Amino acid sequence: MSPKSTLTVGIDVGGTFTDLIAIDAASNTVKLAKVPTTIDNQAIGFMAALAAAGADPAILQSLVHGTTTTTNALLERKIAKVGLITTKGFRDVLELGRRTRPQAYGLRGTFVPLIEREYRLEVPERMDADGKVLLPLDEAAVTEATKKLLALGCEAVVVHFLHSYINASHEKRAAEIVSGLWPNKYVTAGHAILSEYREYERGVTAAVNASVQPVLDRYLTRLRTELSAKGFNRDLLVMQGNGGTISSQLIARAAVNTVMSGPASGVMAAAYTGRVSGHADLITYDMGGTSTDVGLIEGAVPQVSGELELEYAMPIHVPMVDVHTIGAGGGSIASVDTAGMLRVGPESAGARPGPICYGRGGIEPTITDANLVLGRLNPDRLLGVDHPVTLDHVRKLIEDKVGKRLGLDAEAAAAAILRIANDRMAGAIRLVSLSRGHDPRDFALFAFGGAGPLHATALARELAIPTVLVPARPGITNALGCVVADLRHDYVRTVNKPLSALDDATVARIYAEQSAEGKKTIESEGVPIRELRYVHTADMQFAGQSHILSVAIERADISIADLHKAFAAAYWRRFGIELAEIPPVLVNLHTGVIGVRPEIDLGALASGERAPTLKAALTGERRVWFTDGWHQTPVYARDKLPKDAVFEGPAILEQLDCTTVVEPGDTVRQDALGNLLISVHVAPT
Repeated sequence: MSPKSTLTVGIDVGGTFTDLIAIDAASNTVKLAKVPTTIDNQAIGFMAALAAAGADPAILQSLVHGTTTTTNALLERKIAKVGLITTKGFRDVLELGRRTRPQAYGLRGTFVPLIEREYRLEVPERMDADGKVLLPLDEAAVTEATKKLLALGCEAVVVHFLHSYINASHEKRAAEIVSGLWPNKYVTAGHAILSEYREYERGVTAAVNASVQPVLDRYLTRLRTELSAKGFNRDLLVMQGNGGTISSQLIARAAVNTVMSGPASGVMAAAYTGRVSGHADLITYDMGGTSTDVGLIEGAVPQVSGELELEYAMPIHVPMVDVHTIGAGGGSIASVDTAGMLRVGPESAGARPGPICYGRGGIEPTITDANLVLGRLNPDRLLGVDHPVTLDHVRKLIEDKVGKRLGLDAEAAAAAILRIANDRMAGAIRLVSLSRGHDPRDFALFAFGGAGPLHATALARELAIPTVLVPARPGITNALGCVVADLRHDYVRTVNKPLSALDDATVARIYAEQSAEGKKTIESEGVPIRELRYVHTADMQFAGQSHILSVAIERADISIADLHKAFAAAYWRRFGIELAEIPPVLVNLHTGVIGVRPEIDLGALASGERAPTLKAALTGERRVWFTDGWHQTPVYARDKLPKDAVFEGPAILEQLDCTTVVEPGDTVRQDALGNLLISVHVAPT
């Protein structure tokens, strides 16, 4: 490899494994690596993946990172101590929230806000909803509050004033005062993160940003130092939850944008693969070691939402790829509860101790262990095994922990674990499809992750999805998403006025300002791009409604009349009703500015020597359990399959990063890019 390397590297850190893909555009070659995630310091696993792939940081063309640092910090509450300076009378907004409760039934339930009450301080100032100053900012009170928060040991601070989305002058001035006294750069102004109405959601989003900002900044600084010591002299790019990348030098300011970074990268890889392979409408199904993420793609464009709620009372209102996550991964623990019901997840064995079969001290049965007992996994090909254990040992623990309580032997208990797990994952797919008005039969199921292709055909059969698409490298698809993702920055501006009170120039001006700001930011990053694209949407509702509907806008200079028509059409598609007598309201205007990076040839993922016949790719056979019982099943080396291979199940396809299960009666075809297209046989009813 020459010093002028054309090697582009994507590294995704998951809950169990850290995945790497390196694509050399000049030689059309690919390097892969999969190493255990180092939970305490993800940078160690990151550098280990580079070493395992033989990718010298000194000669990389670009390096893109998908991280779970901020998501894990929030879920585990391993966050910074944060202070809040807010409008007098509103210190409890973050705790009062909306008219919801932690549990749908019953009057009890508590939650702990990200910022404790003693660290939430008030200062005199007030704007009205039109941005008019009702009470000037008391700058001396801001200074006093800042000093008090420092004395209380706060590491980061949020400035969050009422109606700052419409007039940010008070918030900007207060942030200046705080920054002049604060010993670090961890000062978050709410409007800078989310310039949108609703003080609760805006405040929580700002609080999330402040709470993970030091965590992410320390991690990225440590990682850049490690890379620099190895000769890397380019800018590290980081995946955002919106599916785009951003300079690691910039992302710490808006750390909240990295929440759901990992799941977003997988969806972006699916969209890219689907577009180039002719399958633009996909349901994405990513089953990893800890969780399962599902999403929906129409026309090769992922669904994007600005209303993620990571957990109860933690709404994060920044644009993110719309992914639904459940706690059902390969490491999800199966147990029998006090009522005698079999449960699978959400508790996970994680990377340590992991499933029983990994030999790291795990003693609780997991989905991975069930697949192993049922012959769907090869015990000799498991990744990340420290001390091999016997199949009999795994079988005995499944029987002891689950089977005996249910009156089942080890194999029947393992089958029950898979059935419960599949039911949970099918429910997640229904949530992103049927519950939103989409028929799963109109989509292909894009299965990836280390465990996704193990379960995909069973899920497709249950949901009547006709085709399963398994990409060439399913176990490192999230890392591929890092490689193919574009630069992206999103902007939002609240208008919150009836359409009748607006003119064409107002909408055009806001879109133009957002586009210009995004263009300037992308140019400042200095990352090579092919072109700039602009994606415009509008949040709208009928007067009197509380929920909003996102409307795609084809051009920035749209007229008010056309905006009205677009909303009416979107409302009809979503709800099948017209409300011509009720005036529509324009709530928010959004712009996504995308810097399109150079194309990647996915054909490189399937390069390598192929067997001349299907029989030559056969590595053996073994007894495998399917829903209709046990079958003696052929096992193929997927990397050796002939390019024009066509065959029927049952079959097991093994490769470095994944195992694919083909159910009896299903038909497999491989396309030119190395993707497997599995036609799912659905028995007539």
